[in-house]
Amino acid sequence: MAELTFGIAAYAASGGGAGDESDVSWPSPGDATRRPPVPALLRRRIGPIGQAALRVAWTLPRAEDARLVFASRHGEFDRTLTMLEQVADKDGPSPADFSLGVHNALPGLLSVCMRNHGGHTALAAGIDSFGFGLMEAAVCLAERPEQPVILVYYDAALPPGYPDATPARTEAALALGILLMPPSEAPDQVAMAATPAGAAEPGEAAAAVFLRFLRTAAPAAGTVGERMRWDWRRA
Repeated sequence: MAELTFGIAAYAASGGGAGDESDVSWPSPGDATRRPPVPALLRRRIGPIGQAALRVAWTLPRAEDARLVFASRHGEFDRTLTMLEQVADKDGPSPADFSLGVHNALPGLLSVCMRNHGGHTALAAGIDSFGFGLMEAAVCLAERPEQPVILVYYDAALPPGYPDATPARTEAALALGILLMPPSEAPDQVAMAATPAGAAEPGEAAAAVFLRFLRTAAPAAGTVGERMRWDWRRA
């Protein structure tokens, strides 16, 4: 594919625990105090990785009017597992678990809480979920450059008994929120390219590679997913 170029105005990351503080760049950590605490609506009945995803999104500026793109390989799998166990016990899933179990539940909750009418997308693409999520966000920005886009990627390893298809590549719990804006309006400009992975084995988790790329002055970074090779460079 041709390169997609976009600007990164801010990002926030969390290790995924319910009590973790976000590692924020907005463009400096002190700016995060401008946002009030995450409201109870975004914490109640949400698991640790879901709370981390909502926390990093809530931290970012422009969350009130940005288009939201959420991407996750497994979503809140603990909730999915609970519903499967409830079905196996012939009780059926609880209404709360069922309503929050769909893939777009988290961006839906965030949009309601922020009164954001900008629209949202939720996607899952296996190991390539972060890469395709970032691609979706960049394309949304290219289509409507006047509307910023927030990408939220979140994932955690599967619980015991559900081994990963590629256990050597299991991702650590991570929630990463990124505010994309036109290159002329952001301090960091990034060009992204994706090519077929071919027979190459999957490499380090793309979200972790990209977060390290954001935190450093590295001119370029890349990794191989299940279907695609993802490459980024500072434009």
